[in-house]
Amino acid sequence: MDDLVLNWELDTAGLLIVAVSAVAVLLILIMAFKVHAFLALMITSIGTALAAGIAPASVLPALTFGFNSTLGNVMLLVALGAMLGRMIETSGGAQVLADKMIDLVGEKRAGFGLSLASLLMGFPIFFDAGLVVMMPIIYAVARRVGGSFLSIALPSAVAFSAMHIFAPPHPGPVAASGIVGADIGLVMLVGLVFAVIIWYLVGVLLAPRLGMRFDIPVPDILEGDKDEMGFSSSPRVPTIVGLLLLPLILILLNTGLNTIGSTRPDKDAFLADGVVSTLRLLGETPIALLITVIVSMFVLGWGAGKKGTLIEKVADSALGPICSVVLVTGAGGMFGGVLRVTGIGDAVADSLNNVGLPVIVAAYLIAQIVRLAQGSATVALTTAASLMAGVIAASDFSPLQVVAIVMAMSAGSVGFSHVNDSGFWLVSRFFGMDMKQTLATWTLIQGAMAIVGFILSYILYGIASAIG
Repeated sequence: MDDLVLNWELDTAGLLIVAVSAVAVLLILIMAFKVHAFLALMITSIGTALAAGIAPASVLPALTFGFNSTLGNVMLLVALGAMLGRMIETSGGAQVLADKMIDLVGEKRAGFGLSLASLLMGFPIFFDAGLVVMMPIIYAVARRVGGSFLSIALPSAVAFSAMHIFAPPHPGPVAASGIVGADIGLVMLVGLVFAVIIWYLVGVLLAPRLGMRFDIPVPDILEGDKDEMGFSSSPRVPTIVGLLLLPLILILLNTGLNTIGSTRPDKDAFLADGVVSTLRLLGETPIALLITVIVSMFVLGWGAGKKGTLIEKVADSALGPICSVVLVTGAGGMFGGVLRVTGIGDAVADSLNNVGLPVIVAAYLIAQIVRLAQGSATVALTTAASLMAGVIAASDFSPLQVVAIVMAMSAGSVGFSHVNDSGFWLVSRFFGMDMKQTLATWTLIQGAMAIVGFILSYILYGIASAIG
């Protein structure tokens, strides 16, 4: 924020004290005093801004800096995803697909089947959008199977997260690769391998065991009410699969054209071409979801003989229950944004960069500490990449060593998601967990993903160094 006015500036130690104190206050407000997460995040964000020296006149811009950007990204995806989910849920499609999946893989492997499907969906689609689209299927499978809801749901979240963090075309690894000059094709290949390994070790083996610790009922956020009972039409499995695949195909179209354009000497002219730019627009995630929602209205609504008033009522009923999800997620972005504009992450990263650690260790730790300090995985990854770019450029690293460093930074950027991360609150609300339960499951899971990712990166770096 260029127009930020400070009454005083704190050194790195002072900024760290403010950050730790802010997290402690937030935990106390929510866990001890039972203050609603939205209010607690807003109160803590204001207090953090003032304690860090931000002038009162700049406090509101500092709050909206993180809130507006997070809300802008999340609101369209969650709203459209919820509408699509409500259409699939109330039509009976989610239950039909859940029954078919369980028939194929068996009840004991239902969670594995869901997480594998999420892993495949997670390649082209962002974490939050993919999770929202998948939620009605997760809910339906969990109701059919019974037992621990979290042991069914968490592996799917891990699958989406692993793809989002490690594999292009997602923004973090793409940006980091560009900053440090890594071979994007090699990053994609290695990132996919890392994502699959981490998904299996953390998502398939660890996450269900952590989920078993809490008895949480299946959330009813996508369930219909009595007015919507007439919407049920028991659609066929291929119809529901087609609706789930449609946004993925459109998003892959966008990704494919962007990838082709990046390899052409006339990149700008190619991407600006009328046909290409129109196809890319159709593959933008909000547009792809909008198209899918409209198609679902035709297929599950008018095409099944439902009245327009009923279809409108079903779509509208999806928005009310997600208001809390969207606002709390936006407030989480607000808190992270305040921590970002105070310079906490940059101050820590600069200090750590001067310690003299091995490059791959420093890259991981910088991304990890920035992630802990301000919440955003993408910001943590790009910050680490920016700081390490000069070191990498001045060294004689092989292409595979550079890729290993990018993977280490990606691993650090995912680690130990907590209260300053908007994704933490998204998982918390959609999975029906309170803050303590989310810390005991999702935070540990993301930490395990970071540790496993760094170990894999370090092994790859060692192999690359050995072969020259």
